[in-house]
Amino acid sequence: MIKVEGLSKVYGKGETKVEALKNINLEIKKGEIIAIIGESGSGKSTLLHMIGGVDKPTSGKVYLNGVDFSKLKDKKLGIIRRRNIGFVFQEFNLLSSLTVEENIDMPVLLDKGKVDKEYKKDLISMLHLNGKENSLPSQLSGGQQQRVAIGRALSNKPDVILADEPTGNLDSKTSKEIISLLKYSCKKYNQTLIMITHDISITDEVDRIIKIEDGEIVLDKYR
Repeated sequence: MIKVEGLSKVYGKGETKVEALKNINLEIKKGEIIAIIGESGSGKSTLLHMIGGVDKPTSGKVYLNGVDFSKLKDKKLGIIRRRNIGFVFQEFNLLSSLTVEENIDMPVLLDKGKVDKEYKKDLISMLHLNGKENSLPSQLSGGQQQRVAIGRALSNKPDVILADEPTGNLDSKTSKEIISLLKYSCKKYNQTLIMITHDISITDEVDRIIKIEDGEIVLDKYR
């Protein structure tokens, strides 16, 4: 489903040159649940951004369902990101003036699509947000806000969920609930989940662990 070939990313030049990624090769199958681990600055987020088409590589290619991102213009790439990839971040990034329901609907409406009301109802139930549809983010706990952020990421029924430290701002109990929720969504809708985490306990919940050091994959194993 996802194929990464000879992926490298270099920032700066001369003395300020930083090799964030060095010749990464990777294949990811549909439905896999993957944790990417490594120290801060190892290249984890850079790799996630490349897979998500948020940033462009210095060299190498990224394919999603056989489509080469490097050959796409920004407009076409933006459409694929909106329709095929859901992003979840450590910071919830919800729009404070919008309700739970409106935040979840936003990606569909931005893509000028029609909200699938039955799917949204199922999504809200799965997220345990029943009764909170008209609440504002300020009226929710941190865990509830992250659930809304996940709902927003899933609203377009993406093939891939990319999560960058999705439990970084949450306590251990809520973190486990969020990971269980992401896993449940992947199983139910046959989605692929790739998440960056510093929480070693989360690696017990995934199918595959990829460790990055200094821009290179040093471990890639199935559990």
